[in-house]
Amino acid sequence: MEKVPVSTKALLQRINRKLAHDNQVLKKVRSARVVQRVGRYYIVDTYNNLLLHTHCVPEVIGREKGVLAAWERVE
Repeated sequence: MEKVPVSTKALLQRINRKLAHDNQVLKKVRSARVVQRVGRYYIVDTYNNLLLHTHCVPEVIGREKGVLAAWERVE
């Protein structure tokens, strides 16, 4: 069975809708200098403005949160 492609942007939107219930958001780093410290993606607590998780992998988070099905793959 061939997997259905899902864009990274669509996956980030799905994850952020799920994280919004816990006042969290998955963000992508803009500066190349910051990538070394927090990785390309990180999760922020929007209520307390705290950095919660660094070096996040959107595909893994998507599968953990149940927003990326087994028959889907990230482009």
